[in-house]
Amino acid sequence: MTEELNVPESRKNTGKSTIGHDMPKQIRILFICHGNICRSPMAEFVMKDLVRKAGLEGRFEIASAATTTEEIWGGRGNPVYPPARKKLAEHGISCEGKRARLTTRSDYAKYDLLIGMDEENKWDMRRIYGGDPDGKVKNLLDYAGRTGQEVADPWYTGDFEATWRDVLEGCTGLLETLR
Repeated sequence: MTEELNVPESRKNTGKSTIGHDMPKQIRILFICHGNICRSPMAEFVMKDLVRKAGLEGRFEIASAATTTEEIWGGRGNPVYPPARKKLAEHGISCEGKRARLTTRSDYAKYDLLIGMDEENKWDMRRIYGGDPDGKVKNLLDYAGRTGQEVADPWYTGDFEATWRDVLEGCTGLLETLR
């Protein structure tokens, strides 16, 4: 299964690749959650790790952002929440230097996929972007065959293992979809 992206002709690949001839030269993905300190940075760095292990680093631009400024103070975002950072480190994944940032309307034009962790994120994203005319706003667990399910939010549960499993399953499915 290949995710259909609405990509300008100037960004499409004209040669053969492991991802497909109709895919953009570089697929740009933005993972988004409420504060950009737990779920979305976990997804960002898990996806970067999967892409690296697949030898596809040059084919992707991957980042994450928040729908609110709750974790951004005086223009500077907070770092990844320590338990999320610890869970990534348990799997050999570093998120060093990552700080929360707010998604903006301009992200809609920049990214091919804008992937939320839950329905509230998707609602906030559409509000920020002024809608979703190109169908870019997606749910991460849809890629794991878990349509409509939400990535466990460890901010409220403290269960970073459940979040890790959801994020890994969603990112693995996403990469398979885009191959």
